[in-house]
Amino acid sequence: MTQRMPNHQLSELIEESGLPYDGVARAVRAVAAESGQRLGTNKSAVHHWGAGVVPSGSTPQYLAEALSRRLGRRITREDLGLPSPDGGEDGSIGLTLDFDPVETLAAIGKADVNRRRFLSASAYSMAAAALPLETVRETAARTRAAANGAMAGHADVAAVRDMVRLFMDMDERHGGQHGRSAFVQYLVTDVLDLCRSRFSSEEARAEALSVASAGAHLAGWKAYDSGEQGLAQRYYLQSLALARESGIPGQDGFVMRTMSQQGMKLHRSERCLALAESGWARARGRVDGQTEALFAITHAHALAKTGQTDRALADVKQAHASLAAGADDQVPFWALVWGPPAATVHSRTAKVFETLGDRPNAARQYATAAASRPGTTYARIIALDLVAQAEQQAKQGSIEQACATWNRAIDTMDGVRSARTRKAIRSLRGDLNIYRARGLRCATELDERARVFLAKQR
Repeated sequence: MTQRMPNHQLSELIEESGLPYDGVARAVRAVAAESGQRLGTNKSAVHHWGAGVVPSGSTPQYLAEALSRRLGRRITREDLGLPSPDGGEDGSIGLTLDFDPVETLAAIGKADVNRRRFLSASAYSMAAAALPLETVRETAARTRAAANGAMAGHADVAAVRDMVRLFMDMDERHGGQHGRSAFVQYLVTDVLDLCRSRFSSEEARAEALSVASAGAHLAGWKAYDSGEQGLAQRYYLQSLALARESGIPGQDGFVMRTMSQQGMKLHRSERCLALAESGWARARGRVDGQTEALFAITHAHALAKTGQTDRALADVKQAHASLAAGADDQVPFWALVWGPPAATVHSRTAKVFETLGDRPNAARQYATAAASRPGTTYARIIALDLVAQAEQQAKQGSIEQACATWNRAIDTMDGVRSARTRKAIRSLRGDLNIYRARGLRCATELDERARVFLAKQR
């Protein structure tokens, strides 16, 4: 850390926030934790920052985000009176919808492949979460076609779509960290090169942008699965921009749905309901019944998160009705990112019941979701549904039943490389402490199995 003159700008912002130094420290640690970073920031460190010490590493962006949330407006490094990061790295890359999404996505992907610290440890931005809501209207196409590029047609797009679909399947079978660098490299070369082509028709161009959007969405999902929430958000924003430019009905709304779910997962519920509503509005009546069910159930979850129980349960019914009505419909490939829509609807229904405190129904829905996906293809998400089912069983006092379900989850996780599955197992060990202390054999044996599993994952 470098010593500077007293930082009056930072001190004034902290004073405006009304937070004591230990409150600022807690807020910074909380933002960092969202992206898997553990900081030791305390009130002494905050005092030193005000005295002119420059926070190290990614701490400045966590501080900026913490104060942004507290003050209700975007705070930048410059607002904090802090210098630009070494190497001129732009911490705001991808946090906008104002630039060419192809070139912005290329810049994000290249930084991701090179594992640039400023990007992999970036903070989830509440200001960026509002961008889709501020730009609901269709934006003018900004993607530049290469003047002397190759001519691309439907067959070229189909080949790239097949490859993206293959990476989607690999992601679900082996986890988001498996093949991640290879996929991002493919995204910033083959996929984006396709978008820079001249096209045989406007329809082919729209399909290419749609595939690129799905690719950016998958890259975001891989970052999410690795615990890199800020990076995931940047990919999602560019996926949204590409989906809008493609004009494919409902795909932009699907990305907004994903962004709503990310916010709910991070307990940042401020704009989740609005994102879910806007996303559904973009798709309603423009997609098949199964896909519309995905929008309805996410909206139900967001309603439950905001305490609107009756409306949430009504949307759960609508989601299942849409699912049944569209059983024979063809689902677009970008809506199959988590497998069969029926399984996703059951899993998200479980989350609605869990939010509402209905543990028996939540456990049953998680079990149905896990049974609704082919085990060889969707190992990660089946394992996570089983973990969630076991947690609901344990909270009902059925610990032996829960241990059996947890064991099934660990069986399913074999060969999966995912930060979320590892986090689930660490949480499992914590949940088992009380039962181990009572000498319950199934809990003791399960805890040992979980310990060995985590040791092998290092």
